Amino acid sequence: MQMQRTRARKIAATIEGLFRTQGEGFATVPVDHLDLGFDGIDGDRHGGMTRRSGGREPWYPRGTRMRNERQLSLLAADELAEAAAALGIPEIRPEWIGGNLLVGGIAHLTWLPPRTLLMFAGGVTLRVDGDNGPCRSSGAAIAAHYPDRGDIELGFVKAAMHRRGLVAWVEKPGRIAVGEAVEARIPEQWIYA
Repeated sequence: MQMQRTRARKIAATIEGLFRTQGEGFATVPVDHLDLGFDGIDGDRHGGMTRRSGGREPWYPRGTRMRNERQLSLLAADELAEAAAALGIPEIRPEWIGGNLLVGGIAHLTWLPPRTLLMFAGGVTLRVDGDNGPCRSSGAAIAAHYPDRGDIELGFVKAAMHRRGLVAWVEKPGRIAVGEAVEARIPEQWIYA
């Protein structure tokens, strides 16, 4: 068996927007900063050390208590624009689909591998769990902004495949702010054949 490896590397980026939920809703609202603890964003819908399993974890009975690796949703403006273009709509805003961080400066953000560290200038570190597969709930949230288009709810799943961003969890807590520099530290990679 021949193994191919890709060396570890770093990519500089910037936080272009921050968002959090208010109350029980799915949508987020823009904020200037986020205070992150080991539970994620305090009081946020996706916060907590644990969460209940759902359709993304068919190997567990629905509702099983498990580690919350989905504390934060990371998005990129260029990928949102590509998904919007594929749907034939003017825009998709991060807050419509529950985004928490809008990251600028990393091409193909969604393709960053699991274990990538996002190290913020102020000391916070997030660990990427993996890509955030698009779902009908996000499609429905977008469709609410385009009521004349009945195809968006299901169409979003296809249009946003490999463009829906990432989910991450807090490895080192602290405060992050809009405009803050962040460095993506991509680990050494290989394909297990």
